[in-house]
Amino acid sequence: MPTPKTTKLPTDEQLLAAIHRAELHAGRAESGIPLMFIKEHLDLPRRGWSKRQLRPQLDRLRSSGLVEQSRRHSRDVWTLTSVGRRRLAAARRAGRAELPESPQHRVWREARAEAEARIEGFRSDVHERLNAAAGVLDAGSDATSDAWLATCQHVRFACLRLASATYCLGEWPEPRDNSADPSTPWKLGRLNPDRWDHP
Repeated sequence: MPTPKTTKLPTDEQLLAAIHRAELHAGRAESGIPLMFIKEHLDLPRRGWSKRQLRPQLDRLRSSGLVEQSRRHSRDVWTLTSVGRRRLAAARRAGRAELPESPQHRVWREARAEAEARIEGFRSDVHERLNAAAGVLDAGSDATSDAWLATCQHVRFACLRLASATYCLGEWPEPRDNSADPSTPWKLGRLNPDRWDHP
């Protein structure tokens, strides 16, 4: 079950840290992060009151020379200035820039827990579908092309789901906070865990 979003506003140092981590995790050459992604790193709701509360704080940080605002794809994006990076480094040394769990780590943790809970069922499902495929094969010339196509789709989905769960449980390295996670299952041709119930 997803953790409830916080309703506590961040300190200036946490907001700087969230912008910095969001840029690292975006893995893009271009700088600047939209507010909705900054809020994810602060574990704030994407919509509603938090936007109204954070905009004045961001404007104040911009006026203080700690962040820069620009536009990309018709959206405001934010990045740290060199002064902001120095302020963040000092805040980290003083232990004043702690952030909640990152979105990419939360995705990894939740996928791993779901895989652990469901992998035996996925193995049983593959076994059942392979037995059904053997039944179609045993039917010989009585098996229709529709039966073979359905069998192909059912076995393929079951195997893809088991491959994805296997990867999430034992092969996906735990993501680090200082870089983007290159190892998500869907980037490697495996099913997104959100699609485990939807062939």
